[in-house]
Amino acid sequence: MWSELFLIPFLTGLCLASVLPLLGCYLRLRYEWLAALAYSHVAAAGALLALVVAMPPALGGVAAAGLAGAGKRFFAVRLAGGASYALLLLGGWAVAVLLAANHPMAERLGHALFDGQLYFSGSGQLWLVAIGGIVALVILRALSKQLLLAHVYPDFFRIRGTRTWPTQTGFDLLVALSLAVATMSMGVMGAFSLVFVPPWLAFRRARNWRAGLFLAALIGVLGYIAAFTLALAFDQPFGPVLALLLIALGLLIA
Repeated sequence: MWSELFLIPFLTGLCLASVLPLLGCYLRLRYEWLAALAYSHVAAAGALLALVVAMPPALGGVAAAGLAGAGKRFFAVRLAGGASYALLLLGGWAVAVLLAANHPMAERLGHALFDGQLYFSGSGQLWLVAIGGIVALVILRALSKQLLLAHVYPDFFRIRGTRTWPTQTGFDLLVALSLAVATMSMGVMGAFSLVFVPPWLAFRRARNWRAGLFLAALIGVLGYIAAFTLALAFDQPFGPVLALLLIALGLLIA
């Protein structure tokens, strides 16, 4: 694992495993955990579409997820009950499958995006994830107070005459871009498992909000390290091993 061939992918995933559970806690607080799966599918569809039109797939994935995050509020006010996330998920999945079925290069990339391609991460991707992770944590810390107030005291901003959409849209855009980058490395379900399972367990066991954030990050990091080690030792794809390990851990703790 400590050779350069596997160290760079390991560190890339470790950065993501430190950030995604924290974002997942805020998504779960807002009952928007399904958004994580929707953004990942949209990012995969955008990456495949960019490949078909001879553009960098990573750029297409980030752009598609960013547009979905920025436009989420527009659709959410018209589609109640999380329907906007379900439609984004179905649309992203449908576009990705159709592109993969009709373009040879898209088919190979599609398998990589859904199964995960963490082992092929390079130094450039590591720097992108590391710097992006630090920026995401700084922005999340800046938005945290407003997000918690908007959830616990929803009338606070209305009484003060303050608009909440900059905070809400900023958070949606942050989550969408983070999941787009994670999808390019870990795959759709690998990224979603880190967003969903650690916060789910933290919400069941933690005594308060700060303890929940710490517990979610700890579960995500330890689960990632164990999954990477097992996948490497038994020569298995990383994404499914991570998902099964987190499921087993979830059933044990829950």
